[in-house]
Amino acid sequence: MKSAATFSFLAVLMLSSLAASGQAPESTSGTELSDLSLEEIDRRLNNPLADIWSLTFQNNTGMHEGDAVAGSEYSNNLFFQPFMPFELGENKSTMLTLRPVFPLVTQPVFDAEEPAHSVKHTTGFGDMQILGLAGPNRGEGLIWGAGATLKLPTAGNELLGQGKYQAGPAAMLFYLGKPWVGGVLVQHWSSFAGDDERADASRTDIQYIIRRSIPGAMSVGMGPTISVDWEADSDNRLTVPVGLGVTKTVRWGGMPVKLRAEAHYSIVAPDDYGSTWNLRLQITPVIKSPFG
Repeated sequence: MKSAATFSFLAVLMLSSLAASGQAPESTSGTELSDLSLEEIDRRLNNPLADIWSLTFQNNTGMHEGDAVAGSEYSNNLFFQPFMPFELGENKSTMLTLRPVFPLVTQPVFDAEEPAHSVKHTTGFGDMQILGLAGPNRGEGLIWGAGATLKLPTAGNELLGQGKYQAGPAAMLFYLGKPWVGGVLVQHWSSFAGDDERADASRTDIQYIIRRSIPGAMSVGMGPTISVDWEADSDNRLTVPVGLGVTKTVRWGGMPVKLRAEAHYSIVAPDDYGSTWNLRLQITPVIKSPFG
């Protein structure tokens, strides 16, 4: 496998703040992380509008099957996802969060003469994503947010990206309770520019989360992503995974760190070529806000 080339972060995403009334809840922006229990940090990190800064490293190893390939093929995606929240408004009643995703992608390369067989794997930087959400600044109960999502054709190899600029809406609805947390995060991308020789793109991702807290700053549950490729025919359009995993939040040298292992199986997958199994490993150090 090739090593990934170095890259620079060049992106700007603008969202208008949402008007909201009432008093702002307690926030970690002015609170030392050491003052929060690991159980509270674990619960807050489930919220896409959380007020906690974090750095997520997520590795997905997938097994793919279908009528177009002989046997099973494997891929790997390593994502670096900084999570950056900002409290807005006179009473800090609105939360704006930005989450860029930097992907390191490994994909099989198929034999041109026998396309059912791969001959090697190639690794490199994939298409970068940026998600922005804004909503009322709440730490519990029913939480909603809306915003925009963007994909940039930053892949160094045409096998590792779609070659298109893509954008669309994003929305979330979550319930943060004790001990249950659940909700959905929906993103849709449609291509509007890019390589004219590459196929148009239109895709919807729906991540659904169901988790239950258990003693020891731990939780069990799942957070897989349903995907719909609107450009594919009906037999290859939908992927619906289910899963199960465990999360534990610990302190390493005083720094809170969330650890997660989760397996997903696709009960619906594309006929020709699609994901059947996925193993997700995640490590998320929690950092203090640089603005508070």
